[in-house]
Amino acid sequence: MEKSFSFAVKVVELVKILSKEKNEYVMTKQILRSGTSIGANVSEGLGGSSKKDFVSKMYIAYKEAKETIYWLNLLHATNYLNRDNFNSFRDDCEEIIKILYSILKTSRKNINSGN
Repeated sequence: MEKSFSFAVKVVELVKILSKEKNEYVMTKQILRSGTSIGANVSEGLGGSSKKDFVSKMYIAYKEAKETIYWLNLLHATNYLNRDNFNSFRDDCEEIIKILYSILKTSRKNINSGN
């Protein structure tokens, strides 16, 4: 999924800036892990060995995206992330969450119906 890869690139760039300019390392380490894990799990799921494996990886990606929202909220609430950057990152991550939710819903329905 190109969106999750692009989002990961944005997260890496954000972490570089926060680490260098604001000397923030604890939350940036967390958002780096969760924000880049989304795409890694999507990629792994696309190469999965079964439908259940695919769903499992998409669910992990979904959970990582939800965690990323938490870290974005915390970075914003503690003034490490300004409103414009926060809104941009949150909107991108929310879009990924909606896509993953839709994939999960359809995939689970297909598994349960035997497709």
